[in-house]
Amino acid sequence: MLQSPNSPDLALRGRIGAFRLHATHDARETTAKARQTFLDRFEREVDPDGLLPLAERQRRAEYAKKAYFARLALRSAQSRRRRAARKEVAA
Repeated sequence: MLQSPNSPDLALRGRIGAFRLHATHDARETTAKARQTFLDRFEREVDPDGLLPLAERQRRAEYAKKAYFARLALRSAQSRRRRAARKEVAA
């Protein structure tokens, strides 16, 4: 039976499907291609033409990845501060 997108059971059905998937497959195997694609983006970012030696491209890609996650952490901290400030004003 097809559920409508706003069905109250939809999230629960999705959770059940995820539990079944993880019960029968290794998550590292099912997500390996996606993780590799994500990491490859940093190599393409630092060396779009593929001209750098492999070791240098990997070194730079590692720093690009660190910068990416540092930006995420910064945005997260800013968001938490804004949320805390709104709660103080509302209280």
